[in-house]
Parts: sequence; C-alpha cells; structure tokens
Amino acid sequence: MKLLFDENISHRILKKLIPEFQNSIHCKNIIPLPKNDIQIWDYAKENDFTIVTFDEDFYEWKWSRLVSRLS
Repeated sequence: MKLLFDENISHRILKKLIPEFQNSIHCKNIIPLPKNDIQIWDYAKENDFTIVTFDEDFYEWKWSRLVSRLS
C-alpha cells in the first residue's frame, strides 16, 4: 500500500513507516507542489495512493461527490 501524507501530518512519520510502506510520500514531496486538497486527491487517485490526513475536508468532499453521483 502506498500512503500519501497530507500537509497536516508531520513528514517525520515517514522515517518510521518506510519499512512497512516503502512507496509512501508526504504531499510536500509532490512536484509541482499541490495547491489545494483537490489537487492532492487527484494526485493520489492517479498514482494509487491512500491519503492519510487529519483534515475533515477530504471526508466531507468525498461524500459530497458520492452523493452528487447518486443523484
């Protein structure tokens, strides 16, 4: 599993998780640097990452997209 850590999570956690999640990255390492949550979401989707975040915006945004698809 590839993890993509959002800006609200310290990049230092990668050092501890690399042995288990070798292809994981922090969003600050994406080039060009994403400017907003949607760009982070798109990058994760295009590159098969799972987003790790404390930001509730991702959760709310995901559900709003799901509901709009069902409508």
